[in-house]
Amino acid sequence: MAKATLSEARNKVSELVKKIRDADHKYYVLAEPDIDDLTYDMMMKELEQLEKNFPTLKKQDSPTARVSGEPTKAFKTVYHKVPMLSLSNSYSFDELLEFDKRIKNILEEEKYQYVCELKFDGLAMSITYQNGELVTAATRGDGEKGDDVTNNIKTIRSIPLSVKDKNFQNFEVRGEIFINKKDFIKINEEQELKDGKIFANARNTAAGTIKIKDSEKVASRPLNFFAYYLRNESGSETSSHTDHKTSHKASIDELKKLGFPVSEKTKLVNDMNGVKKFIDEIEKVRDSLPYDIDGVVVKINSYKQQDKLGFVSKSPRWAIAYKYKSKEQTTKINRITLQVGRVGTITPVAELEPVFLAGSTISRATLHNFDELKRKDIRENDTVVIEKGGDVIPKVTKVILEKRPAGSKPFKIPAKCPVCHSELSKPEEEVNYYCVNNLCPAQIKGRLEHFVQRDAMDIEGLGESLIDLFIEKEYIHNYTDIFDLKYKRNELISLDRFGEKSVDNLLFAIENSKNRPFDKVLFALGIRHIGERTAKILAKHFGSVDNLLSASQEEINSVHEIGPKIAESAHEFFNEKHNIKIIEKLKKAGLKFEIAEDEKVKLNENFAGKTFVLTGSLEKYKREDASEIIEKAGGKVSGSVSKKTDYLLAGAEAGSKLEKAKTLGVKILTEEDFEKLI
Repeated sequence: MAKATLSEARNKVSELVKKIRDADHKYYVLAEPDIDDLTYDMMMKELEQLEKNFPTLKKQDSPTARVSGEPTKAFKTVYHKVPMLSLSNSYSFDELLEFDKRIKNILEEEKYQYVCELKFDGLAMSITYQNGELVTAATRGDGEKGDDVTNNIKTIRSIPLSVKDKNFQNFEVRGEIFINKKDFIKINEEQELKDGKIFANARNTAAGTIKIKDSEKVASRPLNFFAYYLRNESGSETSSHTDHKTSHKASIDELKKLGFPVSEKTKLVNDMNGVKKFIDEIEKVRDSLPYDIDGVVVKINSYKQQDKLGFVSKSPRWAIAYKYKSKEQTTKINRITLQVGRVGTITPVAELEPVFLAGSTISRATLHNFDELKRKDIRENDTVVIEKGGDVIPKVTKVILEKRPAGSKPFKIPAKCPVCHSELSKPEEEVNYYCVNNLCPAQIKGRLEHFVQRDAMDIEGLGESLIDLFIEKEYIHNYTDIFDLKYKRNELISLDRFGEKSVDNLLFAIENSKNRPFDKVLFALGIRHIGERTAKILAKHFGSVDNLLSASQEEINSVHEIGPKIAESAHEFFNEKHNIKIIEKLKKAGLKFEIAEDEKVKLNENFAGKTFVLTGSLEKYKREDASEIIEKAGGKVSGSVSKKTDYLLAGAEAGSKLEKAKTLGVKILTEEDFEKLI
């Protein structure tokens, strides 16, 4: 074929590409192969040779482009146009009924349907197409941004490299990367033969494979993909759905037509009885499925209703995950050890006789706190039943008393910290015991690990082992010292397994972390009871750390969604001399301790201190956009109408909230009224 003319070669390439794509779709998507491996390999080799002889004929979406020989140096960051949110979890049908009740309350008189689909135990992925070509694939990351793993995703043959549909040129597909059970067993058998590392479970193996920087190695692993989300970008860029489809089920059907693999176990149901039936049916066949699942996802079908329901914190109000009851195993507690957290929390941990459970080997399980230890009467050398909560976190559920050895004694609560031997304290209203020494090495290590994590300062490369090493070498004592590591560059290079490049990458990551916004810095400080969302609320309200330092406990407590415990903890932290010194050092290092200008609350007297409730379908605004406008102008948004409500913003099809507002004499706004207030 090497002597073929360009025209002949073009025709042959076109024919081979069509046949190989068709074979890939039948094998990897439909699981209905119609040609043998030898025929497939011969076609692929012929195509490779033709593209080598006629380089102009090789296109980006050629089947031969699925394996890249050029390793990726580093994963770039990709910002998701629509956040990749996590789902709220439920563990009983009663919780699903509560979810349904909340849906009814918001949608009022509207009829609605649910789509039930499998909750795959894999890795969430966003894949973007432009002009019909696959251009970017990114991990979920922190929900707002993830890692660019495009080259690795292109190796998965069930994912189309291009889509030939004039209605779908610029669009996004989301789904789950996973490894089939039988393939996972085979991977470990191969690892064992070459004395390699034995992988714990299929989910972690899939996640680890996607982060390998050599696509050729990724291509050797049997990764699979199921799509469950479609967003056509010819619609609104802030909308989470397609512009011409009205429902989630219609989008799933469209994905299938476009050639994406979708789960056949997806069902549209009319009510909670249908949901219950689907959950029960799947539980019966769960163990026989070729892949791991840990539950069922339940979603409102209508996109219009999804928009109306909106979001709460990091989860959509219109979807929930139902987790199946965890699998159990019996083992022995060899001993009970104590773990010291970053804020001094003492947590008892069961060191177990290793046992295989739900896809991984378990050797440790948290016992939560001493009250829980006493309530379950858990002792060293007990034989116990363990399960994985949501098939992820191992926990001890009960003691098999008939197997308890003679002379067994209850575990004694220590008087002192197991690490620094300082006195322990227990606040009256809490179940936890705490080490009171802020300079306890375990607390310092925990605070440092928290500070550098992705959701906080996001210092890539500075993991647990390096933190241990730097503490041992006395390079760092608290998180301000991280920003002085640049002055120890030569010392770092001289360390074992370190070179100039790895040290410079670490120092670059540290320097780059100074661009993190104020709310992330606030979260990174590791203040007790202050998580990501609370840090964001405080950052937005106070605007700067100086305002927080001067705020009274009452002022902090008056912030919407901030309770007395959080207020007390924040006030104590910002009035402790040691913490004030650290904040001053971090300021000098260049960290951001005030929010960006465009995030600041610009008080509008029509909104400041006023409480708004939103109901019905708005024409010009999505609910979250209207809520953001209100909050940025100094107002508050509530989910229910009461005597304290100042305004009800009512859109089309407003129901019971409108009636209640009229009864209570609450001022009712149309969208035009709302814009006048703005």
